[in-house]
Amino acid sequence: MEWLEASTENCPVQRTLDVIGEKWTLLILRDAVNGVRRFDDFHRHIGLSEAVLSNRLRKLTSAGILKTVPYQEPGSRSRNEYRLTRKGWDLWPVLMALSQWGEAYALGPEGPVLDVRHTDCDAPVRVVVECSAEHSTLTPRDVTARLGTGARLRS
Repeated sequence: MEWLEASTENCPVQRTLDVIGEKWTLLILRDAVNGVRRFDDFHRHIGLSEAVLSNRLRKLTSAGILKTVPYQEPGSRSRNEYRLTRKGWDLWPVLMALSQWGEAYALGPEGPVLDVRHTDCDAPVRVVVECSAEHSTLTPRDVTARLGTGARLRS
């Protein structure tokens, strides 16, 4: 069976995009990684409607990417903060890769908004692909993609 003959119903890229593959969702995740937790702060910083923000936060929470944690300001009613779960933090390399690509190909003349550096040595952080045997950085020419055990014929 070849790639074009395979059904993509079980494709991990497709299933991931079903959950996070929308612009506003990725921007919410970007802000969450950078410490934003409260609805009003997401709303103000990203600039999307309350209805869309509520929908995306609900979707991320039901997917287990965010969790809600109650908080209460003095004299106000109880509300929820949105915090990344382990599953949410596991998306950090994806966001870093998008940022790295954006800095290389879509950056404006004013430069990047964030300068992410390794705490121990202050070197810039970059995303790389490597094999599980810890070989050097790989390029697409260094890998072979084979259909996996979940591959099925297109119907």
